[in-house]
Amino acid sequence: MKTIGIIPARFGSSRLPGKPLLTICGKPMVWWVYQRARIIPELEEVYVATDDERISDACERLGIPAVMTASTHRAAAHRLWEVSCRIKADFYVQINGDEPLIDAGAIKRAIPEKVPQDREFGTNIITPIHDPAEVLDSSNIKVVFNESFQALYLSRTPIPLPVKSLDFCYYKHVGIIGYNKKMLDFYASSSPGRLELIEGIDTLRFLDYGKELQLIPVDGIRTLSVDTEKDLEYVRKIMKERQL
Repeated sequence: MKTIGIIPARFGSSRLPGKPLLTICGKPMVWWVYQRARIIPELEEVYVATDDERISDACERLGIPAVMTASTHRAAAHRLWEVSCRIKADFYVQINGDEPLIDAGAIKRAIPEKVPQDREFGTNIITPIHDPAEVLDSSNIKVVFNESFQALYLSRTPIPLPVKSLDFCYYKHVGIIGYNKKMLDFYASSSPGRLELIEGIDTLRFLDYGKELQLIPVDGIRTLSVDTEKDLEYVRKIMKERQL
């Protein structure tokens, strides 16, 4: 089974423009994400998918394989679909380009031993929420699943609501998602679903249309998307302390 990793990288962030190329310990952010992904033996190849020549040129200088994609894609899954039309594989793993501290072990867990090819199929890493403040934070997408860890719903609000007991663990979505080709083809050919539009969560499109999204719980993941200058300085501090 061939599995490849894809790192979507946009230059035009509204809050932190050009963030894939912002330096951390002397290297651009996208370089750090690539280094995390490339050590995973299950990923035969890792690519950066971008619509910006500045990112593509930087990747070329750094020896990072990059694929230029259309500038019209509104979601990472659509960008992955375009890559899947050019590079054949059995499974494609989306790795967020703004998480230089991303856990390589968690990326590995998103890759199943077998991938069904007769239907749409995807995986999504989730992790328990241990801080009550994170439960209320709408930027943390909470997930509800059945006994087989198949996704039932994703929401920015705290769900499910415990009625009789607070002895309950919420889980949140982590931006490590795997797709087979049929799943990406479906996404690219479908319109946004009702729930997707209400919540503003791209992944809900699969549930809107009854597609299979297998959730994989991984404890102890500390995710940090670099969205602001404050986030960037915090990551720089951590990585300097780690002497990376």
